[in-house]
Amino acid sequence: MILAILAAVTITFSPPAPTVGDRITITFAAPVKLDPSPAYELVSQQGMTVVVRTFTPRPFALSGVTGGVRFRNLIVPVRSVLKQGDDLKPAPLTPPQAIPYPRSPFIAIAIAALLAIATWALAWYLARRAVQVIEPAITPHERFRRAVAEARAHEDRWAALADATRAYLAETRANLGSELTTTELVPRLDQRENVVVDILRHGDMEKFSPEGAPPRDFEEVASRALELAS
Repeated sequence: MILAILAAVTITFSPPAPTVGDRITITFAAPVKLDPSPAYELVSQQGMTVVVRTFTPRPFALSGVTGGVRFRNLIVPVRSVLKQGDDLKPAPLTPPQAIPYPRSPFIAIAIAALLAIATWALAWYLARRAVQVIEPAITPHERFRRAVAEARAHEDRWAALADATRAYLAETRANLGSELTTTELVPRLDQRENVVVDILRHGDMEKFSPEGAPPRDFEEVASRALELAS
């Protein structure tokens, strides 16, 4: 009978040397049902296996029924995780170490600032050394020739040619200012400059007459006008 009881309650532990708080898996040789006890917590119970745990640092006893046999005082060894003679006082706290202040961002900012200053200084230096290109001044004669060429493509070409001629005369003749009207300007012209008279009158007609300028070979008059700047 005793041998049958011992065979029925043969068990294995996992872990083999449990500590406080471990989940202890106990496997019996037959289906088992444990008695409830305040000495441990029954985590699970299924067939021949039960899982228990305790938070008391000392062995505890199991009781129950397995294979139709009741057993009592089946000791489960539980050891403490504390060293022998531990006074249970917490270890002194180590003061936190000061984190070194990050210097790399400031170094990067300083480098970027120095590069920007150097770039602006170089640009300023090169700008001062830059050679200023001065286009040669256009003479009144060349300016008049260009104006005549532009007048050929102008919509009101007689008016444009007349304006160019007035501007040329005002720039090259002291007594022929651009403020003079055609009536005031014509008497001051040389008698050989009848082309100027033709240009001014055709320009006035195109500007102010409802009929516009009378028919005349514009290209022939423009070519004669260029002789003024020769």
